[in-house]
Amino acid sequence: MDPNMIADMASLPAEDQQRMTAMIDQLQVRDSLRMYNNLVERCFHDCVDTFKHKSLQKQEETCVRRCAEKFLKHSMRVGMRFAELNQGAATQD
Repeated sequence: MDPNMIADMASLPAEDQQRMTAMIDQLQVRDSLRMYNNLVERCFHDCVDTFKHKSLQKQEETCVRRCAEKFLKHSMRVGMRFAELNQGAATQD
């Protein structure tokens, strides 16, 4: 979290701090669920070809694993880049 935001929150009354913290937690959970749902939808659409079997076929399982790894690596890289840009913007202030 941005140090300026933390300092701003510290100046709020305790009740408002708790509400802000709860809102931030709720947004983080929502974003995590959204990312997970996007991952499942994308990899399922790209990898699962048939419903003839009760479980995934070997090639489907491999495809899902690779898809999930690629999606998560991409998401981590985007997050790191965003943090770098955010840090650069904070030092320019």
